[in-house]
Amino acid sequence: MGERTRRRRRLWRGAGIAAVLVGAVFTLRGRLPEPAEVFTTLAAADPRWLLTAAAAQFVSLAMFARQQRRLLTGFGVTIPRHRAFALAYSRSAIAISLPAGSAVSAAYAFREFRADGADKAAATAVMVLSGLLSAAGLALLYVTGMLTGAATALARSWDVHPGLVLAGLVPAATLAAAAAPALASRLRAPARPARQRRWRSHGLLGGVLDTVRDALTESRTVRPRHWLLALAAAVGNWLTDLLCLLAASRAVGIELGVATLATIYLTVQLLRQVPLTPGGIGVIEAALFAGLVSAGAADSPATAAVLTYRLLSCWLIIPIGVLGWLVLRATRRSDVVDRPLLDEPDGPVVAGTRLPQHRFAVGPRSDVGEQQPADARPRGEFPGLPSG
Repeated sequence: MGERTRRRRRLWRGAGIAAVLVGAVFTLRGRLPEPAEVFTTLAAADPRWLLTAAAAQFVSLAMFARQQRRLLTGFGVTIPRHRAFALAYSRSAIAISLPAGSAVSAAYAFREFRADGADKAAATAVMVLSGLLSAAGLALLYVTGMLTGAATALARSWDVHPGLVLAGLVPAATLAAAAAPALASRLRAPARPARQRRWRSHGLLGGVLDTVRDALTESRTVRPRHWLLALAAAVGNWLTDLLCLLAASRAVGIELGVATLATIYLTVQLLRQVPLTPGGIGVIEAALFAGLVSAGAADSPATAAVLTYRLLSCWLIIPIGVLGWLVLRATRRSDVVDRPLLDEPDGPVVAGTRLPQHRFAVGPRSDVGEQQPADARPRGEFPGLPSG
């Protein structure tokens, strides 16, 4: 990457941060309450809801740990529960506290996966697939919200004009029935390698697409139940984070409906995907406050709810992540890290895989799982890879 490209990226990033700050000032101007009012609201908060919010955030990080641990188990790698949990907290702390935190967190996870006995192909695949499953879990929440809204609107329309509803549903059902066989045959059709090869060697985007494709290729040997359990953990990660926001709002007396809070939460998650600031600091707080106030919450309770939620989901995770990092260092398997592995550069060439050794990979936002099942393959056993 040339100096001009780096300078242009820094310029765009600075412009984006400036735009966010201007928007936040414009949105919050004259709306933020006095600190004394916020402290009074927090002092009167319901402790039962506060404990619920803290427990929900704890479960959210546990689901993230479970997601990673389940994927590793699918590749035949066993990671102890305490290391999985410590890795979840330390990864989240890195992602929310450093510039380009997601990339740094992914590289850190790669090293820890290797320390637990995963070869480079498995470590890279788990790193990529964990991010994809987190995105899929969030997408499922969006789809569920859209379907719920559509069903609610449909029910209201049925009460008013049932004939018009039937007139719209019959053609839609007919089209779906006609398209289902073609879609099923398309999914069963084998992939065409020629079309896949054109992704290669086309800059950074081509490298990322290559990494994702190779990870998906390696994941074909993972049993379906591992996929389902990992996806369920990803959905649980997002749902319990939403529950933390809901409980924080209830604790300070905000009585907005669950659907309204879920809409605000999902909208904020869209903004969170733009990495303007580490962990979305400043962006998420302003967006949450604006959403709660727009939905009808008073200024002081809205500020208290945002502070409570961000304290539990962001700021407290950083010191806990430092403790997790210390746990990982103390329990690292030095025999695996120090000895040369079969897939090191000075070892034999690995056949059947094109997973890169030093390529950028995506990472998730933020498991406490069960023991490795009996049907999991021995460690390091992949198609085309030497056993060992």
